[in-house]
Amino acid sequence: MGKMRVGIGYDVHRFEEGKKLMLGGIEIPFEKGLKGHSDGDVLIHALIDAILGAAGLGDIGEHFPDTDMAYKEVDSKILLKRVLELVSEHYVVNNVDCIVVTERPKLSPYKDRIRTSLAELLGVSKERVNVKAKTEEGLGFTGREEGIKAYAVVLLEERY
Repeated sequence: MGKMRVGIGYDVHRFEEGKKLMLGGIEIPFEKGLKGHSDGDVLIHALIDAILGAAGLGDIGEHFPDTDMAYKEVDSKILLKRVLELVSEHYVVNNVDCIVVTERPKLSPYKDRIRTSLAELLGVSKERVNVKAKTEEGLGFTGREEGIKAYAVVLLEERY
């Protein structure tokens, strides 16, 4: 077994009318989407930060700045693929654990599809991807249904 490296990621986006809600690479039916320079996929953004952190390569804003119009409305799956290409010479993803915090929409019906999507994007088996959905019991901006936040932890394994 190669050396292991752990990274943690966090991201948050506010809701915005007229946008699709993208989480973990899939569209979730909801009356609002997430505001962001890209498609606002808060879960993929947290995962990107976790991967970059584990590899010691900074954060998402350094690689895909919101001042660069090349990333305006970009599909976050493309950004994740670029990050995986960046680290692939030295690391492979061992496993990921994610938390999505939102009052609404309820994510239970979509967790399996999100896991499948992330596993495919990461090139790992679905058993190596865990997604948890939490609420904040009406507290804070997520409790007031103003947006969604996500956390991700990733374990990278060094290639031989």
